[in-house]
Amino acid sequence: MVTGGRTENERKRRTMVVRGSPSEAAIEYHEKRRSPRYSFIASAELIEERADVRIASRVSELSRFGCYLDMMNPFPTGTMVLVKISAGDAFFEAKAKIVYSQPNMGAGVGFLEVAPPSVEVLERWLDGAEQERKRQAG
Repeated sequence: MVTGGRTENERKRRTMVVRGSPSEAAIEYHEKRRSPRYSFIASAELIEERADVRIASRVSELSRFGCYLDMMNPFPTGTMVLVKISAGDAFFEAKAKIVYSQPNMGAGVGFLEVAPPSVEVLERWLDGAEQERKRQAG
């Protein structure tokens, strides 16, 4: 449900309590995701076009608006890239931006421009991931 430009998930709030000395501190946490993310394993390649640098990686999580890529030496936050993902006989490609970078772990990538054929592939993958999630939940 969308109201006031924000989805129901965006309005949800969580409170975490951090215990420590000398006192307890309440930290407010806002969920930033616009859509569910799913565990999804696929091969990926990131291309930083200005310098023609390519990094092979693996997708571990996927959503409608981005993905998480496992890699040892990710591009810095803010880098504009072309992301190519392949799973089975399907192929996805999008212009994207590195939203956050974790050295020796990977990077969060936000999709910026996705062509219609790739949107169809992404929707098919997400539908399959949702069905798998439901199946595992019983």
